[in-house]
Amino acid sequence: MCTVIILRRPGHDWPLLLAANRDEMRDRPWRAPGRHWPDRPEVFAGLDLLAGGSWLGINDHGVAAAILNRRNSLGPAPGLRSRGELVLDALDHADARAAATALADLDARAYRSFNLLVADDTDAIWIRALGPDGPPRPEARPIGAGLSMITAADLDDLTDPRIGHHLPLWRATPVPDPERGDWEGWERRLASRESPGDGRGAMTFLLDSGFGTVSSALVALPATIRRRRGPPAFRFAEGHPDAIVWRDLGVGPAAVATQPKRTV
Repeated sequence: MCTVIILRRPGHDWPLLLAANRDEMRDRPWRAPGRHWPDRPEVFAGLDLLAGGSWLGINDHGVAAAILNRRNSLGPAPGLRSRGELVLDALDHADARAAATALADLDARAYRSFNLLVADDTDAIWIRALGPDGPPRPEARPIGAGLSMITAADLDDLTDPRIGHHLPLWRATPVPDPERGDWEGWERRLASRESPGDGRGAMTFLLDSGFGTVSSALVALPATIRRRRGPPAFRFAEGHPDAIVWRDLGVGPAAVATQPKRTV
């Protein structure tokens, strides 16, 4: 299961901070976040080479989007559309509210179940869809101020082993300072292998099946006025965050990336 942490601070110079671990089969090919879509030059996101979509990205309007599978829905299914395309659909919009309004009209039964987060410096929305056997339209809920966590379960669902164990630890961890480039506490939390008793709740893990944490990301979106003076912050670890050196990604408008194929 993937994990996303979202911290909303209305009125702050950096009102939105995100931390994310991507959990996937190690042999599924991908590319690190960049400008991979010639028809979407304003989008900066990770590229899933298998289906062509993304799991996490931002755009030049200051919108961020992330997709997570819900329980028992890993991987593609015959006849259903790729959930990764929903990140790109969200990033086609100039603000989070417009993206959520547009996505509320999609046929949720055309996809396996998912949790989708869409946010900007003003709003954050959690969009939940329960798959082919669920309601025909996804459900959208606003995310309040403060720190929240989502996995394959519902937002802040303490019955989920990972959320139940780690959410209090995240809330007690010092908040990053994007201005100074200080992300130490959140980097450490993403790399944590602490787990509840049965081992299912570690932030970073690798199973014998080859399923595990393949990358980590940290994103800070500046307030609208501040964004005119500088871009968002985007840090990335191409592998287990406890074993890979983090690097800052250049988010400013640029030519479409041509990075080599990655498998982790």
